[in-house]
Order: sequence, then C-alpha cells, then structure tokens
Amino acid sequence: MTWDRTRGHDGPRRTFAAAVDAGRLAHSYLLVGPDGVGKRLFARELAKAFLCEHPPQALSACDHCPACAQVEAGTHPDLLFLRTPDDKHELPVDDMRAFCAQISLKPTRGPRKIGIVEDADDFNASSANSFLKTLEEPPPGALLLLLATGTDRQLPTILSRCQVVRFAPLSPVDLRAVLERLGVEDAGKRERLARLGAGSVSRALALDDDAIWQVRQKLLDGLLSPRPPFQALAETWARFNEDAGKETAPQRLRTSLVLQFLIEAVQHALKLSLGAEAPDLDPAEAPKVKAFADRVGPTGLMELLDALV
Repeated sequence: MTWDRTRGHDGPRRTFAAAVDAGRLAHSYLLVGPDGVGKRLFARELAKAFLCEHPPQALSACDHCPACAQVEAGTHPDLLFLRTPDDKHELPVDDMRAFCAQISLKPTRGPRKIGIVEDADDFNASSANSFLKTLEEPPPGALLLLLATGTDRQLPTILSRCQVVRFAPLSPVDLRAVLERLGVEDAGKRERLARLGAGSVSRALALDDDAIWQVRQKLLDGLLSPRPPFQALAETWARFNEDAGKETAPQRLRTSLVLQFLIEAVQHALKLSLGAEAPDLDPAEAPKVKAFADRVGPTGLMELLDALV
C-alpha cells in the first residue's frame, strides 16, 4: 500500500488527510525540510494516491493499477516534474515556462494534474516570476508541490500563494530502517550512519564512502590542532570537491558534508566548554575536542560557529 516506504512524516500526512476530508485541499503546497529526509518520496506517494484509479481509501493508492505503475515509472502523463539540471545552479526560466505550459493543459487520464518542483530552492528572479501566474491562477484540478529546504530562499510572492508543510529530520530509528531497506546490510554501519546522518538519508548514504571519512579526519585533525594549517586544509577541501567531477550537484553535496563536519565539531566543543554533555561525540575524538574547546573558549567558538553557519 502507498506510504509503506515513507517513515517519520505522519504530521505532513495528517495535514493532507485533514485537507482532503474537509474538502479544502489547496492548489499549491511548499514542502519544507532538510535535504534527504524524504520530501521527494512523500510528494511522489501523494501524487500516486491522487492519481490511483482504484484507491482503497482516501489518500491511499492500490499500487496495482496502471496509474500507480506509471507513477512509479515516472511516465504518468498527468504527473510532471521540474528539477534543476545537473550542470546548473539555478532553475532556468525556459524550463519553468515549459513546465507551466504543460500544467496548463487538461489532464489526460482523470480530473487532476500534479506538478512537482523538486528544487524550489533554486528559483532565480526570472523563473520565480514566470511561475507566479500559474500559482495565482492554477488550472482546474492542478496540484502544485514545491520542495525546498526552507522558506528564507523563497520570494514573498511565492510564499503567500503556497501552504507550507514542514518536514523534520528522520529519527535514528527511522533512518536505520530506511538504510536497511536501501541495502546497507551491516548493522554496525547502519548504526554509525544513522548517528552521523543528521536525520538525512542522502547524507547518511553519502557518508558510506571511505574517501569522505579520510577527508573528514584530515580536516578535523587540522582544525582541532593548536596551530591549524589553514592553507593545507583549504587545499584538501578543494581537491575533495574536484574529485566529485564537474557536475554541480555532487560538488555541492561534498561541500555541504564538509561544512557539516566542521559545524558539528564546533557544536560539540561549545557544549563541552559550557559544561554540557555531547552524547553524539565519538569517544575517540573527545580529548581533542575538549582541548580545542578549552583553548578557544565559548566566545571564540560562537564566532566560529556563526561563520560556518
């Protein structure tokens, strides 16, 4: 049945169920939450529930009809996707115009047409403005789902026309279950990835890479040393990003991972400097982090954390 693959997002599911039960489903929703927590999968499962030809109950799909199969394959004519090309940093306005033109057409197989904008963080002024007319006057039966990591990168005109649905990071229990379903068979590895994955499936899977752990160790050893070799650390980081290839998305993921490594280290140090516990801190790294905390002090750590964030 639909929703079997989604975990940890009962709140958003109840939001849509209540809207359907009350007959007050909006035309446009902004699904907001960290990368890798399941917004894309949730949006696809929601689309499947709306497009299913034989739904067993409200907001549910049979997973057997031709419509469900087409949603799974990404070939349903009434389900449209818009994503940022791998070689771009922003959603091109021409792609947005084509997406809006398709949404404006009548549904092919039923009463509803669904459009999923997977990278709403990547709107630029042109692509956002070209989307406004569709948001202001959505075609009959259209449902627009925009996926973003936060509301701060959206134009006020976009926010005012969407209902915001928030997604939290997955719990370690849910993250371990998802990793097991995705083929991470070693229980010890699942435990480690779930602990360090910050509630994100994509982050946890990205961490399942020896090269990443080697770079993490180099960067943390350098940062936590009495005299950090900043030039060497910068070169290590640059090489790590370059090794991801020329495509933008893998480079951005590696940049994000490195920043998160550094942020977590400083957060742990700040907790220790204030006399608090840092339960997620690796015991093997604790002495170095404690020495770093004592050396820099709470004020310096706050300034460093602010710069990293």
